[in-house]
Amino acid sequence: MQRERLGWRGQGQKMKFSGLLVVGVLLTPPALAADPPVPKPPESLARGEALYNSACSSCHGAGARGTAKGPSFLDKVYEPNHHADIAFYRAPEMGVRAHHWKFGDMPKLPGVTKDDLAHIIPYIRWLQKQAGIF
Repeated sequence: MQRERLGWRGQGQKMKFSGLLVVGVLLTPPALAADPPVPKPPESLARGEALYNSACSSCHGAGARGTAKGPSFLDKVYEPNHHADIAFYRAPEMGVRAHHWKFGDMPKLPGVTKDDLAHIIPYIRWLQKQAGIF
């Protein structure tokens, strides 16, 4: 008889724990959820996407979402009225002093050419439009 009571009590505790686990999962903040997939650009931007992924994403993140090393280009501060395309052309050539964020200065990237940027910038602008930046 004593064993049955302990068995039922154990079952009740398991059910309480399971209930708490379900509630915990349901109340997980969206910030802890996985990032949505990066939108697939039109074919005309495929080269820009590939160049961005090889030259920029290690710091600025997949889909321009940022990393611990560099800011996201999907922030309002990078919209064309604040950071015109010329700023994106100059950054790899001259480097950038940190002025909006605390990631440190961006070094020069001599391997990134103006032709590369002519493809990368439209890809970044497309991502910004998809994110509703402008």
